[in-house]
Amino acid sequence: MSKLSEKKIIKLFQNRLGNTNFVPEDVESFKIGKKYFVAKVDTLVESTDLPPGMKLEDAARKSIVSCVSDFAAKGVRPIFGIVSLTIPKRLSRSNIESLAKGFQRAAREFELKILGGDTNEGKELVINFSLFGVSEKIVNRKGAKTNHVIITSGPFGYSGAGLSILLKNKKCSKKFGAKAKSAVFKPKCRLMFGLKNKNYFSSSMDSSDGLSTTLNEMSSQSKKKFVVTRMPSENDVFDFASSNGLNANDLIFNSGEEYEIVATASTSNLPRIKKYAKKHRIKLYEIGYVTKGSGVFYKKDGKLIRIKDKGWQHLQKS
Repeated sequence: MSKLSEKKIIKLFQNRLGNTNFVPEDVESFKIGKKYFVAKVDTLVESTDLPPGMKLEDAARKSIVSCVSDFAAKGVRPIFGIVSLTIPKRLSRSNIESLAKGFQRAAREFELKILGGDTNEGKELVINFSLFGVSEKIVNRKGAKTNHVIITSGPFGYSGAGLSILLKNKKCSKKFGAKAKSAVFKPKCRLMFGLKNKNYFSSSMDSSDGLSTTLNEMSSQSKKKFVVTRMPSENDVFDFASSNGLNANDLIFNSGEEYEIVATASTSNLPRIKKYAKKHRIKLYEIGYVTKGSGVFYKKDGKLIRIKDKGWQHLQKS
């Protein structure tokens, strides 16, 4: 078992490859003339990423959603994709057809073309998806200014609740269970929201590693303090947490697997973003504000409680 965390492993590779000044973003990019060539790669592994009950069609779609969500946060339209599959012998023809159907569904949903890829044999299913696009502008994780507002493109806590139901058999109503499991199996992706509002964002980031991770990364890169004044969630998440002896804040801030956009915007641009969200039935959450200082805090009863980065990270010590 490796004793290095995911972050330390990444740092090791960066040093070996000469990327000592690397600044993490949701995507990799470089300029060709006046435009950015944008790329993203993500890996879905059966033993760590497929919860019980997840269909292979949904797994294939989710492998693409994870990449498209990063493009969405940067305001970049995806154009082409390449998929690499590691396939165990036990998968049937029907299983392979389900994977193909999931890729097809996602390609149509996000209007991108999958050019091809690679297949290999292994002990478990691994989906490695690469996404490519071109853009004149990329919204960075840095850029938040004092007095800007912090927004999210949807609620948090449902994917964490869904995973606790699927993996730990937590109890819930049929209605809430369906909602929470859907957040895990069929996550929404805010591509059009990101594309249409990128000019109004001062900073933006995909939230799939957890809201606490996202807020801390944006705060650090912007060199500003982020103050959360409203939880981006709903009463049913709090009720579920309470009835199962779970910490609602942990579900909301640290679960990961949400593919929402977390962004900052000036108060003058906020009405334009709200107008788009209302027209397209996106529940926008205005969760706080940016101020001078550093770190991320939750303001409750006049007191500031620090929100530490406790989002998802591979190779964490148990």
